[in-house]
Amino acid sequence: MPRIKQDIPDTHRTMQVVDHIRSLMEKGTLQPGDQIPPEREFAASLKISRASLRTGINYLAAMGVLKVRHGVGTFVADGPPEFDKASLSLMGVLHGFQSWQMFEARLILESSLAELAADRSNDEHHAALSEEVAEMFASLDNPTEYLIHDVRFHRIISQASGNPILAALMETITSALYDDRRKTVEHSRNLRESAEIHRELYRAIRSRNPTEARRLMEHHLRMAQTAQSMEQPKLRKPRKTTPRPQ
Repeated sequence: MPRIKQDIPDTHRTMQVVDHIRSLMEKGTLQPGDQIPPEREFAASLKISRASLRTGINYLAAMGVLKVRHGVGTFVADGPPEFDKASLSLMGVLHGFQSWQMFEARLILESSLAELAADRSNDEHHAALSEEVAEMFASLDNPTEYLIHDVRFHRIISQASGNPILAALMETITSALYDDRRKTVEHSRNLRESAEIHRELYRAIRSRNPTEARRLMEHHLRMAQTAQSMEQPKLRKPRKTTPRPQ
């Protein structure tokens, strides 16, 4: 059997995994709650390295399509639903959605979700939030990994709100933002401060303090908007060239 090339994961291989899993879902081979094939077997069938496969799986997990259960396996998510993200992206291009407008929508929606979560969440939600906070602190030196746990943390809050319609709306917005954020996250600064705010937010939800949960979420998102605007790579000015003598 030919040896699989152990190369560095890239966008092409990531999308290869995404497209293959999407195809399996469209055919009905994979249903919500189903477990995907073991990592070694799956990587061999796609003729890619296991590192590339993990990148694709992490991408789908951050998008809410897959759920990774450590020590158990990777499963197709059975909730929450997500409205058509592609349509949102297309409308954004057509109508010129601005990043601040996406943040404003997120601010209005997610601050209310945090307030509801503080009132309706259960012990299972609290345990899941606690785990993601711990993973954030463990990945402070790995912005890409940190982003995955950041997205999962906010997804749990949406689920804990007890309103699947609001959770689906939030999932759609988060997915659209994640596509852009993963391209710039390597330029992020001061992830420790971000992790600290997430921990405070978790404590407010666990202690069932809706007012504090809303305040912290609003504070966090405003800080995130400022921080992410600084992640955008600056365009270099073209160097002046001296004309060569004729």
